[in-house]
Amino acid sequence: MNINTITETEGRELDPDYHNPKRMEASQMANTLKEEAIQYEPKTTLNIADLNKIPLSLELKDGNGKTKDGEEFTYKYAVIDGKEYRVAGTIIGGIKAILEKMPNLEFVAVLKSGQGRDTRYQVIPYTAPTAPISTVEAIVQPPAAPPQ
Repeated sequence: MNINTITETEGRELDPDYHNPKRMEASQMANTLKEEAIQYEPKTTLNIADLNKIPLSLELKDGNGKTKDGEEFTYKYAVIDGKEYRVAGTIIGGIKAILEKMPNLEFVAVLKSGQGRDTRYQVIPYTAPTAPISTVEAIVQPPAAPPQ
């Protein structure tokens, strides 16, 4: 066995002018700790109740997490504008109840109260906000006649 013989692959790795795509990708992606810290956004799952209007056409995905005690659990979430929004089972149940009476409903809103394990949700059909009307306008102007 000749110790001065190297393989072609070893020769390429030793040659600084040889284009190695893996090495190039790694060097192009390398950031300093400071750059990484500035760009860092912790992965969080937001709550669907944080949205004003929730389309019922959202695609749900399954997620896995751990409690503070280390217990594993699964949850449903939707991705909106690259952010994950958790959808609690009670919200899904509330939507089901509304859909029994309003099968053509396209949007809902979710009211949230409490926090942690004491969080309560109320699902309501979404209706578009209307322009505020002053008391004077309501008294002075008669209602518009329906179109014929």
